[in-house]
Amino acid sequence: MRATIFIFFLLIVSATRSQQNSDSLLLKTMEEVVVTATRSPRLLANVAIPASVISAKTIYQSGSLRLNDILSEQTGIIITDNFGKGIQMQGLSSEYTLILLNGEPLIGRTGGVFDLSRVSIRGIKKIEVIKGPSSSLYGSEAMGGVINIITDQSGLKKTDLNIRYGRFNTMDGSIEIGRKIQKMDIQFFSNYNKSEGYSLKPNALQKTVEPFQRFTNQLSFSQPIGERWKLQMMARQNHIFINNTIAVQNGGNTIVSKGFEKNNEYNLNPSIQYNNKGKLTSAFRGYFTGFTGLQELQVKDALGGYDDQFKQRFSRLENQTDWQIRNNSSLAVGVGQILESVQSNRYDSMSTKRKNSVAYFFLQHEEKFTDKLTFIGGFRYDANKAYASVFSPKAAMQYKFSDKLSFNISYGKGFKAPDFRQLYLNFTNLAAGAYSVFGTEVARDEVRRLSNQNLIEQTTSMFNALSILKPEVSGGINMGSRFKLPYGVDASINFFRNDISNMIVTDVIAFKKSGGQIFGYFNLKRALTQGVEVEGAKKIGKNISIKSGYQYLYTADKEVLGSIKKGDVFQRDLQSGLASRMGVSNYGGLPFRSKHNANVKLTHEMQSGFFSTLRILYRSRWGTYDIDGNGLINRSDEYANGFVQLNASMGYKYKGRWDIMSGIDNILNYKDLQNLPGNPGRVGYINFQIHF
Repeated sequence: MRATIFIFFLLIVSATRSQQNSDSLLLKTMEEVVVTATRSPRLLANVAIPASVISAKTIYQSGSLRLNDILSEQTGIIITDNFGKGIQMQGLSSEYTLILLNGEPLIGRTGGVFDLSRVSIRGIKKIEVIKGPSSSLYGSEAMGGVINIITDQSGLKKTDLNIRYGRFNTMDGSIEIGRKIQKMDIQFFSNYNKSEGYSLKPNALQKTVEPFQRFTNQLSFSQPIGERWKLQMMARQNHIFINNTIAVQNGGNTIVSKGFEKNNEYNLNPSIQYNNKGKLTSAFRGYFTGFTGLQELQVKDALGGYDDQFKQRFSRLENQTDWQIRNNSSLAVGVGQILESVQSNRYDSMSTKRKNSVAYFFLQHEEKFTDKLTFIGGFRYDANKAYASVFSPKAAMQYKFSDKLSFNISYGKGFKAPDFRQLYLNFTNLAAGAYSVFGTEVARDEVRRLSNQNLIEQTTSMFNALSILKPEVSGGINMGSRFKLPYGVDASINFFRNDISNMIVTDVIAFKKSGGQIFGYFNLKRALTQGVEVEGAKKIGKNISIKSGYQYLYTADKEVLGSIKKGDVFQRDLQSGLASRMGVSNYGGLPFRSKHNANVKLTHEMQSGFFSTLRILYRSRWGTYDIDGNGLINRSDEYANGFVQLNASMGYKYKGRWDIMSGIDNILNYKDLQNLPGNPGRVGYINFQIHF
């Protein structure tokens, strides 16, 4: 691990000693306009909270296919493999990160995880990543941060066709059409993605990832109405169909059964905007979205069937008004109403519809006291009908010492009540290892029922810890700086800390005799995640650029940490089996978090249209499940191995009409069936793009 970190910093140092060039790599990035951080357009260099932008060019050159592919290469972001491709930022899991599409939330989660592989990167203009508490603008689901996917809605005249083929008979095709008809901008996008799946076990009857097909269609338009009004509309539909196969041992026989899973999603987003020469703008937005999931599996020889249905609806009406009080002072005020409903036999039955409504109000004031000092303060109040009401404040400050050095600090609070899933979920996925997830209201009864049927191998120490869930409350601080170093190096550093009371986590409460795991939900009385992120970038000559990043992360259950320091916690030796008092150095913190992750990206571009990239990703080991019975991560056999992944791509643009690209992901062919089932090993691909 030390060698890896040494190599990482050696690459940064070597970049700084290369020839000096005034064309700074991050200079253009700092000039990017971001909307997500403040809900109004701001230059990235003037944003006082941790924010970054992933451009369409970066996405394309990386050879990424789905949203999880490109996010996995960003500093401080970990892609998890639990219940789909989830995200982890600043040590906080998927439940705390809000995923937006053009500023509106995407719904439909399993185990609290929004599966990022549902989103194609085709047609994306840029991705804005906001780290740290954002509940003051976006509500309780944004305790850990926000990722906003912004699609291309420019209406420029174009017709782009993209075709890609890769390993496992993976095919991806998309078409983008943009037109301007008088003053109306119209944009249409369609994507088709399929794969025959793969198995990490040779000659296995049941694949690790089953064959699937995905379809996405999106239509958007905007129409000016007079000089001050603009009407906009976006409609999107997404469909996924998966062929499932399950192999079950019955006595000495293997029974192979077939099933399917299909998910449908729609989004409708009308809005009308008023703009009085930039001094006063007001947007009235409607957002209507739904997600329907159906999974069926009929197991032969009366071993049991499986029928999972899930339906979620989300509607929101909102107005946001921005007032430019004077050149150095602005105010944003918003009010809205959310209606949400869920039906699922994961909870009770499809005949039971659980509903909730939230009325909210938010306010944010930005004051630029001098050319160097800017302050942002705001809050949001959510009147939640099903749970307690929420008040979420936030404050941020930026001080620019010079064009080469700026300092940022921000603090925010968030609140998250237990949702229906964490309370009532009763979910078993026979098609993916027969794992089960039970909400706290049903977990004990379900485990006992399975035990009475002689289906439980053993329960863990966490089974006895099951109790009524409490709401989560968090406070997060980010403090950092952006600066320019000698030799044309742009760099940034950010220190962060999140303190969470009653943090809701999942852990294994039992193992089935079939090998499947049973997960339950728990409160940690007091938890923390803290660390530092460092990024650097450098342009070497005219054609080569290097960008690198590193995150150190420390996580802990504060109650456990206190008990260890008092000498009240014991562990069992891996070799001898003898028990001994556990030291702080043995404590692995919260599970599924790596202390170290780093990346180095090298890009070579020629004026002729040729480019090539090499991306090196490193993730250190992370804790998985307790084995010695103390409920903690403390032994080497309770960790998943760290790994290094190399991705490479190269492409050529011919006469501005043809783009051809090929690449290999995971060149080192790293695999981990148990902990990274979504990593298929080495994958090669070729991609063609035609611009008509």
